[in-house]
Amino acid sequence: MAFPQSFLDEVIARNDIVDVVSGYVQLTRKGANLFGLCPFHSEKTGSFSVSPEKQIYHCFGCKKGGGVINFIMEEENLSFPDAVRFLAKRAGMEVPEEDGDRDAARRRQRLLDLNRDAARFYYQLLQQPEGEAVRAYLDKRRISRPTAVRFGMGAAPDSWDTLLTAMTKKGYTKSELIAVGLAVQGKNGRLYDKFRNRLMLPVVDTRGDVVAFGSRVLDKSEPKYMNSPETPVYSKRRVLYGLNLAKKSKRPNIILCEGNLDIVTLHQAGFDNAVASMGTALTTEQIRLLSRFTKELVLCYDNDNAGKMATERALQLLNDSEFTVRVLQLPRRLVDGEYVKQDADDFIKFQGADAFERLLTGSENGVEFRMAQVAGKYDLSDDQSRVAYCEEVSSLLATLSNPVEREIYTTRAAEAAKITPEAMKLEVQRAFKRRVSQEKRTELRRSLNPAAQLQPRERSLRYDNVRSARAEEGVLRLLLLDDTLFPPEAPLTPEQFSSPLLGRVYSLLWQRRLAGLPLSLSVLAGELSPEEMNHMTGVCQQPETLSNSRQALEDYISIIRTEAEKRAGGSEGDPLLAATEKYRKTKGTGGKHHD
Repeated sequence: MAFPQSFLDEVIARNDIVDVVSGYVQLTRKGANLFGLCPFHSEKTGSFSVSPEKQIYHCFGCKKGGGVINFIMEEENLSFPDAVRFLAKRAGMEVPEEDGDRDAARRRQRLLDLNRDAARFYYQLLQQPEGEAVRAYLDKRRISRPTAVRFGMGAAPDSWDTLLTAMTKKGYTKSELIAVGLAVQGKNGRLYDKFRNRLMLPVVDTRGDVVAFGSRVLDKSEPKYMNSPETPVYSKRRVLYGLNLAKKSKRPNIILCEGNLDIVTLHQAGFDNAVASMGTALTTEQIRLLSRFTKELVLCYDNDNAGKMATERALQLLNDSEFTVRVLQLPRRLVDGEYVKQDADDFIKFQGADAFERLLTGSENGVEFRMAQVAGKYDLSDDQSRVAYCEEVSSLLATLSNPVEREIYTTRAAEAAKITPEAMKLEVQRAFKRRVSQEKRTELRRSLNPAAQLQPRERSLRYDNVRSARAEEGVLRLLLLDDTLFPPEAPLTPEQFSSPLLGRVYSLLWQRRLAGLPLSLSVLAGELSPEEMNHMTGVCQQPETLSNSRQALEDYISIIRTEAEKRAGGSEGDPLLAATEKYRKTKGTGGKHHD
């Protein structure tokens, strides 16, 4: 999107990064910057920094960074043009649209309108004779009419083109129906409805847009559950079913389940804080979304092997996060003399809401759940099994960073293994020391590799000449800090830069300087990829003293020119990369040099 530069500058100027970020992250001032918990990865200690002076953010943990437009792109999952529109609307500004961009925005809105109209169509069919089979199914599942209305449920009839005909009559094209996953093209080229003879469950995002559909078949045919595919308006990694309702709950936490109908039943029973990941494993994007509405999660996956694995994966993902995490394990149910697994929907139906409330109140925290999973692998009446249990559980407890927490659960593990707390404590200490030692060895390997310390994280951005690139970074930092240090004529050309990215950023900033425009990294949001912007904010966060800046600038320029001349003369002798190669060869011969 080619927005006028003056418009972009005004959008950035009228959306102070501290004000915008504060709407998503609780910030605390520390010196010149503000810090908070990063919204882009799980952490307990704030490593997310916002600079009011530079109008950029940077996370020292996950290394993401950028200006206010980049923040909205990342946090709201928007493209650059849509993030600009978002901020313009926030500032009460009218957006100058080009025809192509108007068309793109219009196409997206039409797809959302199509989903909304399809949801209304399915809802209306549910009230009509064609919806009788679905109404009977809802009665069988004990889903009340008010609950069905609350979730906007509908009926897809047992026919090939009912929706297709209705939506084309409304003016939607067949290609649009295919784009949102409501129609499918057969091998003979004929189009037909994707959802047939099904209970329809619209998926509504937190903005209130219908972005997709879930469904449940009414008979024994397969697949039992069918969801919309990924579309231009729907990414299953970024949406949670029921969150549009759960975000309004007065309860202090959010319950995370597997299936859509689990959520419906829980809401109907009074647990209006339940959401579902719609058959997909919990993702970092969903965790980020949840962090806007709660700081406590209760994992309530099915009590089978797949559910336990999903719980373990979620706990690993949430480890060291800002969330308090608990696990609600649903007991198995006795049916015809055999214990079978049950989901939240089953439990509510057979045991009732009060029993679920008691389970919720007594749910385990994540450590207790994982310890129970380890204990379940071993026969703790057998000595050899007890030894194996102690080894595995000590490795788990060694990952706990809080020493008090580590000691409490060490005592519990000792009780389970029927050994003294002192013996278990020694085992955990050994495991903890092994873990720390491994981390130190990893860090040592990094520190012995000099060039790797100075390279961008993204492989595609790696420097060919580290010495020149470090000087190029310094030039850019000084240009952004105080451009009066530079003469009227450009002291360097972009071609003299060894890094294509740094040369391009230098060229863009110098063009702004010649035009008399303010220099900042945030104005380059539309010019740089997210990975490039992450790296550049990291560059800008590195210290650069202004006390002897003129001499520093001269030194940087001299290094860049010298290295450029070497490259022009065919010499590629970067000493840092040579040191890296020497280190690699040394490592490959077990630390010994061979002449």
